[in-house]
Amino acid sequence: MTRTKGYWWYLAPSLVLFLAVIVVPFLMNVATSFTRWTGVGTPRWAGLDNYARLLDDERFWQSFQHNVGLIVAMAIVPTALGLVLAAALFDCIGRWFGARTAAALRAMYYLPQVLPVAVAGVVWGWMLHPSYGAVNQAFGLRLDWLGDPDLALATVMAVMVWFQLGYPVVIFMAGLQRVDPALHEAAEIDGASWWRRFWHITIPQIRPETFVVLLTCTIAALKVFGPIFVLTRGGPGNATMVPSYFSYLNFFQKSNVGYGSAIATVLAVVIIVVTFLFLRVQERAR
Repeated sequence: MTRTKGYWWYLAPSLVLFLAVIVVPFLMNVATSFTRWTGVGTPRWAGLDNYARLLDDERFWQSFQHNVGLIVAMAIVPTALGLVLAAALFDCIGRWFGARTAAALRAMYYLPQVLPVAVAGVVWGWMLHPSYGAVNQAFGLRLDWLGDPDLALATVMAVMVWFQLGYPVVIFMAGLQRVDPALHEAAEIDGASWWRRFWHITIPQIRPETFVVLLTCTIAALKVFGPIFVLTRGGPGNATMVPSYFSYLNFFQKSNVGYGSAIATVLAVVIIVVTFLFLRVQERAR
């Protein structure tokens, strides 16, 4: 027991950072959400007024609807594509062209994750420009990809698939290394095609990695801010507004800190609930 107590001293720095960076700011944000405050002066108590206002705020609910689309673009589509690509790189490219070739392609897919969001966003803004953008030039189009309310959200979703795809590929390729090759060899001898081996052996074997990727990518989609800020600033109109950027607008542009805190608090609660549900589903699937 005495030896066990000594380990807590090693956890103390991490615990202090966790309290200082996460717990205390979150509690301060929750407290601020019950006030009217411009960021200057003394906050005035408002009770549940900010949360009651959220219930009638069309932009708030619209922002969560847009978040559903981003969950599809950042979690569901990259997970499905990443799983197929990882299996293809591991089973086919690695076998025919060598592990180095597969590793090089894996690094290429992961490159968008390494690039700063601001740099990648500016480059995509140039490429999607209606007048001189490379996309319109390549296909002979004159579409305003980020300025048309009917196209903006779908365009951002496509860009976010590009951003996010490399992360599942890396996680799944790491998971594939622990799958017993004898299972694939036995199935191949029995005449199973690559797709049937992928569906009946690979996917069940890497189920833990699938849950991890879906959970982390869903959380990233719920709190996405940087790409929206760089590409569209929530526009045109409110076509790409998301809760994190809506909170930012109220915090820094409208100086409505209490209302912005309420939006951020609701978003944090949604993320906590989603995480809890994912973990419960994962436990039942074991």
